[in-house]
Amino acid sequence: MKRRNFLSASALLSVPFVMSGCSKEQSIKPFSGKDLHMIGPVEGYTPFIGTIVSMLNKNRDALLKQVEGLSDTDADFLLDPGANSIGALLMHLGATEKYYQANTFENRQDYNEEEKKFWGPAYDLGDQGRQTWKGKPLKWYVDQISRVRNLTLEKLKEYDDAWLLKEDPEWSQEEPYNNFYKWFHVCEHESNHRGQIAFLKSRLPGL
Repeated sequence: MKRRNFLSASALLSVPFVMSGCSKEQSIKPFSGKDLHMIGPVEGYTPFIGTIVSMLNKNRDALLKQVEGLSDTDADFLLDPGANSIGALLMHLGATEKYYQANTFENRQDYNEEEKKFWGPAYDLGDQGRQTWKGKPLKWYVDQISRVRNLTLEKLKEYDDAWLLKEDPEWSQEEPYNNFYKWFHVCEHESNHRGQIAFLKSRLPGL
């Protein structure tokens, strides 16, 4: 879709419009955010940001259902010496979202030192992640990523669709990027690793 058409679509969501075949003006009514199978504007957010929020909510609900009932031992299971555990993958999701918070909300290109110390091993995974993220209760991992997500949902209330669509000059030196893409990537990234977690879950000893 061309950028001009994309911006026009954004404007369409934010004002009353006439539907095809209807003579009355109708406004898009935001969803509550609890209706997980309704993707679109959510109460408390501008239309496009609310749509991202609805996708974040759906992804997270599916992820939590995926790990529900797993034991702490399951969270540490390694399929092979080069694999990542379910616990480490959960932390990787939190680490990635934490990076995009810093980038989009604070215009930073990297973690600060405190964030790097805590989230760095989860962001990079590999040997460092395997050594760092083990021996924790599954609930601990879930609590960590839930805190990150709660901050995302609160901060996104402070921004509008113009901010979401704004091109990032730092990232756009070779091809254009905007904040919409960045938060869409958080959604697809979580969906991708949820698939890995599903695979690891199917290989847990005893199943």
